[in-house]
Amino acid sequence: MPVAIPFDNSYARLPARFHAKLAPTPVARPGLIRLNRGLAEALGLDPDALSGPEGAAIFAGNLVPEGAEPLAQAYAGHQFGHFNPQLGDGRAILLGEVIGADGMRRDIQLKGSGRTPFSRGGDGRAALGPVLREYIVSEAMAALGIPTTRALAAASTGEWVFREEPLPGAVLTRVAASHIRIGTFEYFAARGDVEALRLLADYAIARHWPQAGQDPNPPLALYRAVVGAQARLVAQWMLVGFIHGVMNTDNCTISGETIDYGPCAFLDEYHPDAVYSSIDHAGRYAFGRQPQIAQWNLARLAEAMLPLFAEDAQQAIALAKEALAEFAPTFAAAYHSGMARKLGLPRPDPELVRDFLALLAEQRGDYTNSFRALAAAADDPAAVPALPGAPEAWAPWVVRWRAARASGQAPDGAAMRAANPAYIPRNHLVEQALSAALQGDLRPFETLLQVLSDPYREQPGREAFARPPQRHERVLQTFCGT
Repeated sequence: MPVAIPFDNSYARLPARFHAKLAPTPVARPGLIRLNRGLAEALGLDPDALSGPEGAAIFAGNLVPEGAEPLAQAYAGHQFGHFNPQLGDGRAILLGEVIGADGMRRDIQLKGSGRTPFSRGGDGRAALGPVLREYIVSEAMAALGIPTTRALAAASTGEWVFREEPLPGAVLTRVAASHIRIGTFEYFAARGDVEALRLLADYAIARHWPQAGQDPNPPLALYRAVVGAQARLVAQWMLVGFIHGVMNTDNCTISGETIDYGPCAFLDEYHPDAVYSSIDHAGRYAFGRQPQIAQWNLARLAEAMLPLFAEDAQQAIALAKEALAEFAPTFAAAYHSGMARKLGLPRPDPELVRDFLALLAEQRGDYTNSFRALAAAADDPAAVPALPGAPEAWAPWVVRWRAARASGQAPDGAAMRAANPAYIPRNHLVEQALSAALQGDLRPFETLLQVLSDPYREQPGREAFARPPQRHERVLQTFCGT
């Protein structure tokens, strides 16, 4: 019996200038590396059927399932601040959309599925390492409770891809609320295609922000919703120490999900200027700059959408500025309320947070474990938190922290642990898992996925997954999959 995927496609019905319709390019020897069975079930799919040869053929791009309408999406984007009017899916094919058990519509996309009209000379393929990296990190982000695309499957191709060296090829099946980006709006704005902009805005409202459709100015309400979603998303990144690494406007979604895990990383030692991405030479996307960059990206979205806000250009600009001004207070509220939970405070205290992070940078402390150390000491007023570096450097701050906790109904240690993960996809653990996978050993990959699926609960026997890297294990750079 053939695999049944209940597609209910809508993006494919948009005009031809929104996409290029084509099938994935078949590969030599499709093989299933891993299926996310829980996600498959949530999407209304049969994991047992998908686990067989037919599922492998679908996930590798050799078999287009019934009901799919494969296409590559058109979009533009600002990349490291420079505008490219035509990017698009150069190595990805959207198979179609499904409506999950929760009633939500989601895309199913193959990433690494061959050339498209948007490939710009690329091979359209993906290597095994970056595919498994995105699988690990996107699923870890989901377990952390952060809006993100998900990994449904990873498939091998039986072919080589050529980067600095030959690497085994693979295809990631990515699930997303949608793949509409700021760059999608920029694509049509760059062409002066106001009709397409309006169609895109109407589509985004219907799919993601239906409440905006009830507003007197629906496109402006859509923009406000995206500003709020991005502000809250980046606040969540900052709270767990995540560095996206390549915050181009084509990697910024209208839905408010994290997308494109290329040269991303998680902080070990805290520093606001931390950069891991090998292609971010000037530190544009450093950890501490992410809120500023998100706001910059949203300004580009406002520019693209101006004709939709008002007929008069000056009025449209004024409305856009007013809406964009909501980013800073929305981000601050989300960030400081989150920090209050992480520090176990009864109310936000930005000054205490600022001083904590300054000391953490000065003492070169591990970001994740320092918060867990506070949680471990929260319930005993006499306990000295096992913070990094010199205890005397921390002593005045700890006194202030204890006083702030005593000033109201403070969360206990258990509540603090629920706000502070014990396990993150530490860069050295990810690299170790990928190195083993390239040698044919998927056990470290599977073990790491299992640990990261339950990040807030301490798991006996898994202490090594919570330890920072030793000096020889440190990962200083992460790399884009292309």
